[in-house]
Amino acid sequence: MAVLRQEKPGHGHALFALVNPIHHARTPRQAARYRVEPYVVAADVYSVPPHEGRGGWTWYTGAAGWMHRAGVEGILGIRREGEVLILDPCIPAEWPGFEAQVVLGTARYAIQVESPGRRCTGISSAVLDGLALACDGGALRVPITPGEHRWVVTL
Repeated sequence: MAVLRQEKPGHGHALFALVNPIHHARTPRQAARYRVEPYVVAADVYSVPPHEGRGGWTWYTGAAGWMHRAGVEGILGIRREGEVLILDPCIPAEWPGFEAQVVLGTARYAIQVESPGRRCTGISSAVLDGLALACDGGALRVPITPGEHRWVVTL
């Protein structure tokens, strides 16, 4: 998350992919080498023969929680602070954007982030429930209010 915030999105995305368990078990051969659940973050991935590439210590750490935060808060840039919803994406340049649904009590936000120029960061325009929001390229903050909301953002 820190690397993403240091405006090094490519490096941050590479680190996220490196520890993402699905990348260790994409093929039967990789899965046989990894030897742990492909949906669980391993605390260790061994680098010394004969166990090179094998995962270990799954289910024992808080790594899954940190992976979730890195993905949702760091890459998608969606986080809550008190009664405010914040959006500050830092997505891979290859992504055309993303969509997310956020439910906070009786508030529901349908978020659509578009990156037509394949920008990683920097919100250039935003519309919440049909009304344009002022953007300065940084994070957007909106009060959480009950009801259905649509938030469209362009990087």
